[in-house]
Amino acid sequence: MTALPLQAGGAGGFIGNWLQSAIGLAPSYAAAIGAAVTFVVVAVVLYVVGKAIITPLANRVMDRRGLDEHAKSPLQKVVSIGIVAVSVGVAFAFAGYGNILTALATVAAAATLAIGFAMQDVIANFVAGVFIYTDKPFRIGDWIEWDGNSGVVEDISLRVTRVRTFDNELLTVPNSNLTDGVIKNPVAKDKLRVQFEFGIGYDDDIDKATEIIVEEAEKRDDILDDPGVSVRLSELGGSYVGLKSRFWIADPSRADFVKTRGEYVQAVKERFDAEGVNIPYPTRTLEGGLTIEGEAISPEAFDAGDER
Repeated sequence: MTALPLQAGGAGGFIGNWLQSAIGLAPSYAAAIGAAVTFVVVAVVLYVVGKAIITPLANRVMDRRGLDEHAKSPLQKVVSIGIVAVSVGVAFAFAGYGNILTALATVAAAATLAIGFAMQDVIANFVAGVFIYTDKPFRIGDWIEWDGNSGVVEDISLRVTRVRTFDNELLTVPNSNLTDGVIKNPVAKDKLRVQFEFGIGYDDDIDKATEIIVEEAEKRDDILDDPGVSVRLSELGGSYVGLKSRFWIADPSRADFVKTRGEYVQAVKERFDAEGVNIPYPTRTLEGGLTIEGEAISPEAFDAGDER
């Protein structure tokens, strides 16, 4: 019995006809096997050729653009995904599964859907990284604070930002965390205002204490004269009068901020001690009574030396 030629198109139909005539497979089996073999072979060949030609070409283009490794890495992944999509689409057409444009559209739609679900967070962080590069809310070396965390920025990539805390811990922060919330960058400008509240006793001279606070600030070279230091009465607390000092430092960094504030506060405290300005301790008054074996004992009984 003469084998009937298969109707499948493309190379898949050719291989199916050969399998039917050479091995005697049934037309349906021969067509399915021929299409599958053609699909695999064409896809693999196109992928290998694409990796050998397209990838080096894309790398040369990115090098000419001056992109660093952090920017090149995600683009290289996009190129690899494109090579896979084209290889699969062309293999569909050669295997006789349909028109090449239809196949490419089908593969692209399926890949887009799958990637979209699987890489929602990755894509969000990638987009956030682009905004960080363009908007520049902070730069490498800046001291930033966000969501109760703080540290110095060591590296910015398109997916994550690496921050070194002041305890020498390395935080790897997804970029979307830094673009969706509020970031404080104290060193974004060339000056930083520092505030500290001093508490003095109610019996102490406010003008004298204010004069000491201003004088100690004016002695320091790392505190700016313009704008100068200011002191305002900020609070009447339960046991103290609050005087808030505000002063400015130039070219701020976290180290400068901590060092200047600490040394300045220490100098004011020593002047207060030397000139008799009191920094009161918090006080608490407890009221109530004591009951022993059902009998209430008054505080006066203890003062009178009652030994009950």
